[in-house]
Amino acid sequence: MTQTIAPRVRTLVLLLLAAACALLAGAGPASAHAALTGSDPRQGAVVDKAPAQVSLTFSESVSMDDDSLRVLDPKGKRVDDGRPAGTGGTTYSVKLHTGLPDGTYTVTYQVVSADSHPVAGAYAFSVGAPSATSVSVSGRAAGGGLIGGLYGVGRYVSYAGFAVLVGGAAFVLACWPRGSGVRVVQRFVVSGWLALTAATLLLLLLRGSYTGSGKAADVFDLSLLGEVLQTKAGAALVSRLLLLAAAALFIAVLFGAYDKREDEEKRDLTFGLAVGGSVVAVGLAATWAMSEHASVGLQAGLAMPVDVVHLIAVATWLGGLTALLVALYRGPADTPVPALAVHRFSRIAFGSVIALVATGTYQSWRQLGSWTAFTGTRYGQLLLVKIGLVAVLVGVAYFSRRWTAQLAEAVPAIARQRGKERVGTSGGRQNDRAKTAESSGAAGRTTASEGTTASGSTPAAEKTTGVPGRTAAAETSPGAGKTPGKTPAKTSGNSKVDEKASGAAKGSGTARGSGSERAAQLARQRAAVDAARRKRQRDADPHRFGLRRSVLAEAGVAVVLLAVTTVLTQTEPGRTEEETRATGPTSSAASAASTGAVTLDMPFDTGSQNGKGVVRVELDPALVGANDMHLYVERPDGTAFDIPEVKVALTQKAKDIGPLPVVPDHITTGHWSASGVQIPTAGDWEVAVTVRTSDIDQVTLTKNAQIG
Repeated sequence: MTQTIAPRVRTLVLLLLAAACALLAGAGPASAHAALTGSDPRQGAVVDKAPAQVSLTFSESVSMDDDSLRVLDPKGKRVDDGRPAGTGGTTYSVKLHTGLPDGTYTVTYQVVSADSHPVAGAYAFSVGAPSATSVSVSGRAAGGGLIGGLYGVGRYVSYAGFAVLVGGAAFVLACWPRGSGVRVVQRFVVSGWLALTAATLLLLLLRGSYTGSGKAADVFDLSLLGEVLQTKAGAALVSRLLLLAAAALFIAVLFGAYDKREDEEKRDLTFGLAVGGSVVAVGLAATWAMSEHASVGLQAGLAMPVDVVHLIAVATWLGGLTALLVALYRGPADTPVPALAVHRFSRIAFGSVIALVATGTYQSWRQLGSWTAFTGTRYGQLLLVKIGLVAVLVGVAYFSRRWTAQLAEAVPAIARQRGKERVGTSGGRQNDRAKTAESSGAAGRTTASEGTTASGSTPAAEKTTGVPGRTAAAETSPGAGKTPGKTPAKTSGNSKVDEKASGAAKGSGTARGSGSERAAQLARQRAAVDAARRKRQRDADPHRFGLRRSVLAEAGVAVVLLAVTTVLTQTEPGRTEEETRATGPTSSAASAASTGAVTLDMPFDTGSQNGKGVVRVELDPALVGANDMHLYVERPDGTAFDIPEVKVALTQKAKDIGPLPVVPDHITTGHWSASGVQIPTAGDWEVAVTVRTSDIDQVTLTKNAQIG
């Protein structure tokens, strides 16, 4: 039966891996998790004179180097000073050369968002009037090409290795302690550690090129690697490698000292291994949580521990499931997975699913923010696919639990039957031994009688003391003669007999050697036959066979689920995508040519009921001195509504001015106003608006405005 199942298993696994690779290949470049929400000059703008600088505002904090923000003239020549200014926040600017002629200028940018993903793009504006340009604004994509593909594969392998390492170790400790001595289980857990370690090293080498040029030659650039180590993502990868060193020690103890102890002694060591392994697992999960989606955006302090729980639940479920599959299909026949171990894992998997549902619900709300984002954004669509796969996985797991219950009921009956078989076999063997001894005694008597001569004497060459193989040579050895004074002729005759006896003894020794080899060969053959018989009996069990099929189906769905999850982590969250659509890649300081007024649109979401909307800030005339400020608060559908509090603060970080507080007066529904707002100097000012929608729910939004 095993021979017919194995090809099907290999075929199914290959198909599932192909599907996973197709998903990863279709993911394309990593989507931007920080989006461009504002620019000055804005995209497509035509200004009367060349600006002194170009500023960009993103939806979340970004980091950049000297070459990240560039401004090119119609001929493709760089016209900025190459020193982007910013404080590591959401807005960066770069100064332009003076005396720029009229024409169309192209702004290109490539930055790294706070959640470690590269962001790239380009747009154009014109001075005086649009003109022809040799610079293309299309095709700007970060994280693509060969390096991007390898980076995506590395991420998938790292997630898979983490699941195998954590889930496999948890399966051994919590469900099947005797599995620590099973070779295939040991190899399975060690392969998870090797995969995670190799993938982490690969990601560390690729990181610089992935977020930068995308060239393969930069992979082994040591200076670029040094820069990567200074970033949050680089520090997370290095921390992961250090934790993997601790994980190697944990594996050595688990499959070394722990395996060699008796069951009673194992209980004492299990607690220590469980605590140490949990600490290492939490640390490994935190290297993702503290450097990716969970580390930025809404409620980051809560999102990171929730993400850690989510990752560990996934690893425990999927990794333990795969460990069970390996043990069921590849485990030795003399050490089958007991029904109790399967039952324990079933309960642990159920708890993991509960944790996944709870943490996944929170993460979905945090990353989407609205029901429309489920179908209107790519992140939401992938999330729907993931939810569907989890539902299928839970459905298959239900059948696995049924097979587990049936297997648990069948095991005692099978044990009793095997006990009866062993008793019967033992009695039969005793009867066989008695018959063998009786026939052996009769054969010995027959041989003795046949070896006696007619005169009642035994030939000298075959005289024995009753010990098989002892010949007359022993009787004629010095000191053993019984008739001294024999004639020389008699002595000569005895020598010939001794020579014949010596040859017979050598033949007997050779026979004994070949007999022992034959016995060892027969013992090996009997062991192989016995192992094959036990394996056939194990595979013939309908309950275990059904469990193996259902677990295989679960593992197949899990492979695709892990691929979808990997793509999901590289996709722009739905909340960010909708905010980008609401604001558009327009100027964060969009000025009206006639009045000089500045209008800022800032979407907000405090997370409470009626906590979503847009606050519009109008500053007129946006010059040094007194200004009028108006604030309008609207729902997503455009209707005005009131909130408990709204306040503004103005800061110019370049000159260390502010924050200057502004407390507007409530005029009417959704409208606040403040007059005589003094702005002391021209330049790039940060406008921070704090919106409070309940007693405890509030959020602060920032954008930059050019004054003067």
